[in-house]
Amino acid sequence: MNYSFQREKILETVLDSCDHPNAYIIHKRVQKKIPNISLATVYRNLNFLANNGDILRINYADGDRFDKTIYPHCHIRCLECNNVFDFNNLDLQNLNFIDNSYDIKSISINLEGICKNCQKRRREDLNGTKRK
Repeated sequence: MNYSFQREKILETVLDSCDHPNAYIIHKRVQKKIPNISLATVYRNLNFLANNGDILRINYADGDRFDKTIYPHCHIRCLECNNVFDFNNLDLQNLNFIDNSYDIKSISINLEGICKNCQKRRREDLNGTKRK
């Protein structure tokens, strides 16, 4: 596929993001630079960039997220606020596989839990100190 100004702006948007955005969020951000860009164009270019290895696609049941960090690492999604964070407390390079008949090419581990901010909000709600 040839050079595309739209693809360049989509890639810039992902590279400038630290929040692992989905295609819809990326579309809204790119619209600030290219007002008439369609969501379909964003999806098509995100697929191209992910398949080309320029960005990382993170698969979750509620849809794909995209990451500028392409080296192997884990992610954790908060089940309450739905934010996705890098999870670097697992050493992917030194995992031991019981069945070594496979030539492992990639590893993707996506965790789900409750983030610190949502845990704090839960404690405040339980203690009757709800924010207004």
